[in-house]
Order: sequence, then C-alpha cells, then structure tokens
Amino acid sequence: MSRQRYLPWLIFFSVHFLPHGGVAAGKVPAIIVFGDSSVDTGNNNFIPTIARSNFWPYGCDYTDGLPTGRFSNGRLATDFISEAFGLPPTIPAYLNSNYTIDQLASGVSFASAATGLDNATAGVLSVITLSEQLAYFKEYTDRLKIAKGEAAAKQIIGEALYIWSIGTNDFIENYYNLRQRRLQYTVGEYEAYLLGLAESAIRRVHALGGRKMDFTGLTPMGCLPAERLGNRFDPGECNEEYNAVARTFNGNLQKLVAKLNKDLPGLQLVFADTYKLLADVVDKPANYGFDNAVQGCCGTGLFEAGYFCSLSTSLLCRNANKYVFFDAIHPTEKMYKLLADTVINTTLHVFM
Repeated sequence: MSRQRYLPWLIFFSVHFLPHGGVAAGKVPAIIVFGDSSVDTGNNNFIPTIARSNFWPYGCDYTDGLPTGRFSNGRLATDFISEAFGLPPTIPAYLNSNYTIDQLASGVSFASAATGLDNATAGVLSVITLSEQLAYFKEYTDRLKIAKGEAAAKQIIGEALYIWSIGTNDFIENYYNLRQRRLQYTVGEYEAYLLGLAESAIRRVHALGGRKMDFTGLTPMGCLPAERLGNRFDPGECNEEYNAVARTFNGNLQKLVAKLNKDLPGLQLVFADTYKLLADVVDKPANYGFDNAVQGCCGTGLFEAGYFCSLSTSLLCRNANKYVFFDAIHPTEKMYKLLADTVINTTLHVFM
C-alpha cells in the first residue's frame, strides 16, 4: 500500500508534563496548548478538512463514549495535566463556540490535527497553521482583557503553562511524503528551517506575556504502525532513518531551548524528551502493561487513521488498554496517561 493511501498525516503524541496530584495546584491558572493531533481537542471539527476524529470509534472510552475530535479512545495527555493542576479535567478547543471566555480562562487548545511548524504542512489537508494558532492566541488575550480586566488577564497569561506539541507531521506528512521540500532542502537544512519557525513562535508568545513553556521533542516516529507498514527497506520494522532524524532534531531543539532561556527575560522553557520512553515501550511493551506496540486497536492497526477507522469498526480491538496505539498513528488514553506519569517524575525539579 502506498504512503499516499494511508495518509500518515497526524503526529502522534510526544507530549510532556509537569507536577500533578496537587503538588503545584494553584500555581498555574491555565494550560494553553499549541500543536497538532496530539493535543487537538476538537478544533478541526469546525474547519473544512478530512483530518477529523469526531466520530466513533474515537472517544469510545471517553465520557459517555462520545467522540470529541480527540484522536484517541479517551482523553489526551493535556487533559490529564489540566486535571493534575486542579483545573478542569478536559481542555476545550478554542473554536468550539459552546465555551465562554470564562471557561477558556483556565485552559484552551489552539491545536489542529495534521498541522506542523511549516505552514506548508498544514496546507496538505487544509488545517490550521501555526501562524493562525498564534493569531487566535492574540485574539484570546484580547478577549481575556475585556472579560477579566487588564490585571487579571496579565496574571493568567503570565502564569499559565504553555505546551507545544508539534513537528512530526513536518517530516512524515510533508518532507518524506511530498517532493517540494525535499527539492528545496536536505533533511538537515529542513530541520534548521523548522527550528527557526519554532523559535519565532516561542518569541511571539513570550512577547504577548507567556513565560512558562514546555516544548516536546520528537518521539521515534519511525515506530508508528503506519511508518512500519511504509518501511520499504524492512517492512514491519521501525523506520530507523526516521528515528535518526528525530534524535538529531531533538539534540538541536535542546540547544535552541538553552539559547532562548538566555535570550528572553523571564522565560522558563523546558525541553521534554519523550523519545527514550516511547522507544522503551515499543521495545518492551509488557513491562508497561501492553500486549501490542506494533498495531493500533482500530482495524488491522497498520494503516487506519481518521475516517479509515470509522470504516473498520468491525475489527476494533476489545480492550484498548492493551494497545500502545489506538489507530495507526495515535496512542491510546492509557499510553497518554503512562507518558504523563513517567515524564512528570523527571521534570519536578524544573518548575518547583
């Protein structure tokens, strides 16, 4: 099956988290999220794109078994972190008009499934670019000031935790799946281009008052079920070329984090390294309570994602908790929770 057929257009998860269980309750008034399908809580429901998941079996283990636009069987990791900070247990999508600005004041996601740091990545499936997410954030800050007053809005914006989960789509959806960027850049040059875009985005949020930020690195994207299927040189195995790109990108991202922490007054930017965790889960799934880290729960588990999952419900697994991935690209709720709990333990010292 060709890569175009199964459309590996959604980054899977690599999201990083902070203290939970009430440890830091009250210190963070809001969780504000930028990124892709790993953190899109339903924004794509409100735009004309096929990159959606607001249908069964997505959400089958969510409250009342209802799909929300989250690419998982239940909650996302950002939902867990919101709850851990004593905030609402789910983070609303900014484009969902059912939420008031008062509700959005404690957390909001601007993320859009299938997007990337590169605006051209978002163009593949006509989703929200990172530039547009930043414009929505500016609009959000203006709405906060009107609703809460200048002082209260400034406090929320300044003390909020900003989570960035974005970048994998730029490689698996854009660079390796289409020709244009490969004709323009070597993979190393493209990495540098993406890091420049990440720096600009962080500086933009900092200029608007954001200070506490977490930018996740890439996970071993070559081990996604869809990427195993598309591995021409070793079918069924992780694509080690893609994994090597992720490791190189992460190393350069860490350098960027250090640079920006020096350059931008008051910035507390953390790099979240989830690469090792996912690699270990894929290598030894039983150690983490999983039976399957090769296939997703939906359909054959090899290529289905998005609408393909809705066409394969007769093959849905019986227990998603036994799977690392829910579809061929995105993790199960259990994996999101496990990731959160594991990474929290390595980052407590940074924000306490």
